[in-house]
Amino acid sequence: MTDAFSKCHPAVNFLFFVGVIGTGVVIGHPAYLLAGIVTGAIYYLLLNGAKGLKMILGLLPLYIFLTAINPLLNTYGATPLFYLLGRPYTLEALLYGGTIASMFVAMLIWFGCYNKVLTSDKFTSLFGNLIPAISLLLVMVLRMVPNFIRKTQQIIGARKSIGKGAQKLQEGMTVLGALTSWALEGSVITGDSMRARGYGSAKRSSFVIYRMTVLDRLLVVIMAALMAFTILAASLGQMSAIFTPALDIAPVSWGVIPYTAYLLIPVALHIKEAISWHISRSRI
Repeated sequence: MTDAFSKCHPAVNFLFFVGVIGTGVVIGHPAYLLAGIVTGAIYYLLLNGAKGLKMILGLLPLYIFLTAINPLLNTYGATPLFYLLGRPYTLEALLYGGTIASMFVAMLIWFGCYNKVLTSDKFTSLFGNLIPAISLLLVMVLRMVPNFIRKTQQIIGARKSIGKGAQKLQEGMTVLGALTSWALEGSVITGDSMRARGYGSAKRSSFVIYRMTVLDRLLVVIMAALMAFTILAASLGQMSAIFTPALDIAPVSWGVIPYTAYLLIPVALHIKEAISWHISRSRI
């Protein structure tokens, strides 16, 4: 069973992730950050299954590290927990570190969902005619990290099969050199290939298989309404959170409801699709 939100129009996917990532990097209230992490983790697990759980659990040490290290660098705060080398380790700095770590973890999770949903062909269909050179560059950049990871695993596996890899430092430099050569050669080949095809020399045509449906338009309206209520709540100060030098966090109010509902749109569509699929199977 495929993901229902992934089958929506690319513009709907793009607008959703713009809203999620745009608000996720500016909202520092713990309740909203928790909603972002939980909903993002649920959707990431729905997209990746059991393999996604390993990635989610792998973010826990990163979260602890980022939270614990902030009071070592930032000594602001009115409540010292203890002193380390004469510098106060304050509660406010610890909570602020947890906020920054939560924001970072939430963005990693949602960007993982973005890479799974908004594939390169969808991105090109949206911006290929408007900004062909930039859209190609962005697609190549977004593909770079997963391609590097996959190629690194292939190189390491190939060297292990011939008995290499005894000295980790030397082995790492060898793999890095091979990976760099592969990346440079690939960029030259890609550039020559696109130049031979006349990419960017004139207005290009494209075969667009995506069409806006009634559901897509309805989702745009729902997302706009929920985001409007979220912005209204922010303008009323419901998302205010100050950690240093003293804690001043706004109480949780109704603003968290539209924000969480916005984040749960892909999960709701996935559950709806799963229910419909099981009903269809039961009728066979």
